[in-house]
Amino acid sequence: MVVLGLLVPLSGCGASPGSAGDAGTLVLVAAEYGDTQATSSEAFWSKVTDDFTAANPGIRVEVTLLPWADIDREVTEMVKDGKAPDIALMGSYSDFAAQGRLYSADELLSVSAEANFLAPLADSGSIGSTLYGLPFVASSRLLFYNETLFAKAGVKAPKTWSELKAAAKALKTKGVEYPYALPLGPEEAHAEAMIWELSNGGGYADSSGNYSLASAQNIKTWNWVKNELVAPGLTGPVPPSKLNRAEAFAAFLRGEVGMLNGYPSLYHQARAKGMDVGTVAMPVSGTLGSGEAPPTVGVADWMMAFKQNGKRTEIGKFLEFVYQDKNLSDFAGRYHLLPSTVSASRALAGSEGMDKTDNEFLTALESARLYPVNDPSWMVVSDTIKRNIGRAVEPGGDPKRVLEEIAAKAKQAGEQG
Repeated sequence: MVVLGLLVPLSGCGASPGSAGDAGTLVLVAAEYGDTQATSSEAFWSKVTDDFTAANPGIRVEVTLLPWADIDREVTEMVKDGKAPDIALMGSYSDFAAQGRLYSADELLSVSAEANFLAPLADSGSIGSTLYGLPFVASSRLLFYNETLFAKAGVKAPKTWSELKAAAKALKTKGVEYPYALPLGPEEAHAEAMIWELSNGGGYADSSGNYSLASAQNIKTWNWVKNELVAPGLTGPVPPSKLNRAEAFAAFLRGEVGMLNGYPSLYHQARAKGMDVGTVAMPVSGTLGSGEAPPTVGVADWMMAFKQNGKRTEIGKFLEFVYQDKNLSDFAGRYHLLPSTVSASRALAGSEGMDKTDNEFLTALESARLYPVNDPSWMVVSDTIKRNIGRAVEPGGDPKRVLEEIAAKAKQAGEQG
């Protein structure tokens, strides 16, 4: 998300982020999901914390919202300074869990609440068999295509890489600026990269959970993308290494993109603009075959509880409250994201506001492949991927060399962690 750049303290009397507060006060530091004051997460947290305190008069909750660009660094600094918040909602948890700083889910939640998380999300939130990162909201990825542009080009939604290339060529002949938008800029290149690698039987980790960043399958993937899409000019006027997700989405909404990978909020933005948009599973290479769908990429955000201030009982009560279906569904609905629990997902699937595409995203999430966020080195590894994978498809770039450099840095990060 593009997010607000200001700290937003809520529901308290001005305690600084990460301060322990008094015995009856919980400190929550959360990422800001809105991109304007009108869409700020402030409204949600104000209501939830007020409702919680009304139901639990002895416990107050002070919330500070931080931009996504800053929250991982800020919370890490708070922890290093001995000022850990009681709870944080952010994109990574495993480094704190590896340091022994987090409560496990079974120390906080009832058995039924812990068992309610969707299986792929719970797996990614666990180290070994212990759940430390509580998934909050999530999204899955599908291939979007502009139905109007596809009709003008006389092509159908692709199911294979060869069909994707053929559609991109047809779109280019019709003057489409981005036949396929390939955002390999530093904002979120690791998502686009994982989508492509999975569609060729590769990915970031092997079946044992070990990094396989420079596997033969991944090298083949990036050679194909470079030679069959980028070199022929089918990925748009901006080099992929310079194109960020937000810019790609904006170009799609302007009608300049034929195809790109996206998530539910983009679908709703396109609908609001009156665009005719289709969604399909990511096309596959010949390695997988047209009848075999690759795992869908899923992304989750994580709630974690720090031990430092010793407020296990109070934190547990608050998390049980936040994860009630009505609260989780409210937050997910505000940002067109997907709830992380089985019960909230079922409620969403049965709601009147759900259409066919919403259900496709929800179904995809149930069997999605997530980043290896339970590896303590993932924060460093993901940053390395984001800042380097675009070089693999540049003119003169060598996918094998780039992937091997990324793998070497991942190995170093694991050894240092």
